[in-house]
Amino acid sequence: MALETGGFYFLTGASGVGKTTLLNIICLAEQPSSGRVMLLGRDAAGLSRAARGVYRRRVGIVFQDFRLIGDLSAGENVALPLRIKGAPEKQIRENVPELLSWVGLAARSDAPVRTLSGGEQQRIAIARAVVGRPDLLIADEPTGNVDDDVAMLLVRVFERINRLGTTVLIATHDIAFARQFEHQRFHLEGGGLTLVPGALVE
Repeated sequence: MALETGGFYFLTGASGVGKTTLLNIICLAEQPSSGRVMLLGRDAAGLSRAARGVYRRRVGIVFQDFRLIGDLSAGENVALPLRIKGAPEKQIRENVPELLSWVGLAARSDAPVRTLSGGEQQRIAIARAVVGRPDLLIADEPTGNVDDDVAMLLVRVFERINRLGTTVLIATHDIAFARQFEHQRFHLEGGGLTLVPGALVE
């Protein structure tokens, strides 16, 4: 698998085929059993701990289990990556409402995350991953807990951040959904990975 800078890709395959494992390898959360992982032109196996940390800070991740902090509000969860980076408060006050608006939850900014539905939490997780304008955005089944209309909205959010220069990789088991978009697709099956050119379904 080779991702071009600024590209937009889907990763499809049946549940349990290894999509999450592959994403974890790209995120440096797991080691491959064989082969090499090249990140920014360098072999990941040779990266120092400091270099790995720098790489991880350039990656936004949407986890299947969201990994939000339930006692914090939706807005506070979205702001976390910016606070960790030491972003100015002015930037946080501007960017967080903007991202909540992107995912259709501007009115829920002050709501504790634990009071939100699963679909709303999914959208907060996406806003949090996007708010720092990462170089690479990885999303694991980001449309799995929402209806078709919201799923379409979320892909438009990913396309929007992609137009700002972020490389996007979305994993989904829903091949028919992925085929609705003019983006290249990697398909994982039987341990093999195939690149499928993007083609809009008629």
